[in-house]
Amino acid sequence: MSTVAAFDFDGTLTTRDCVVPFLELLAGRARLIGGIMTHPIAAASAAVYRDRDRFKALGVRAGIAGCEDSVVASVGVTFAERIRRSWLRGDTLQRLEWHQREGHQVVLVSASLGPYLHPLGAMLGVDAVLCTELQIGTDLRYTGELDGRNCRGPEKVRRLRAWLVEHDLERAELWAYGDSTGDRELLASADYAYFVKDLQVSEVPEKSS
Repeated sequence: MSTVAAFDFDGTLTTRDCVVPFLELLAGRARLIGGIMTHPIAAASAAVYRDRDRFKALGVRAGIAGCEDSVVASVGVTFAERIRRSWLRGDTLQRLEWHQREGHQVVLVSASLGPYLHPLGAMLGVDAVLCTELQIGTDLRYTGELDGRNCRGPEKVRRLRAWLVEHDLERAELWAYGDSTGDRELLASADYAYFVKDLQVSEVPEKSS
């Protein structure tokens, strides 16, 4: 039987959230905050109702709208290298590498952003990256809109299932790793699910394929 290991990213493979630091690196903190605050009602509503999707949409629009594709790609690679060098958790990274040694398919399933998560996935040697994508216009500039849905909650399961079907892996044994309520559905869909907040790799039972 084939085995697939699905990893959330922010807080699961990393020690911190990555979306805001990336947007700050790309746009600068002042522009990012200023752009968000040009929509004070929407920002206040997102904060009050803890609407992550709306707040992310505001941040993306403020930080990336109008940026050239080539510039964002370059910053994305630089940021991915920063994450790889300094922000990865040792325990869950060891789990990812264990799955790779076992010959399992490894997939990142994350609400993090494509411009840095795709190059980081290549650095880590994973088989697929399913994440929040950003829309690029015909002028090769980012529009500031999401390309599809924020890859969080039920969307993670929908995206992963579509990938499994595409690769004829519907019957694969599924392992899943997450750290937040945004991973609840992903964990519930797995054969082996691990909530990894404050988890040490030694606490996760080994299983040979």
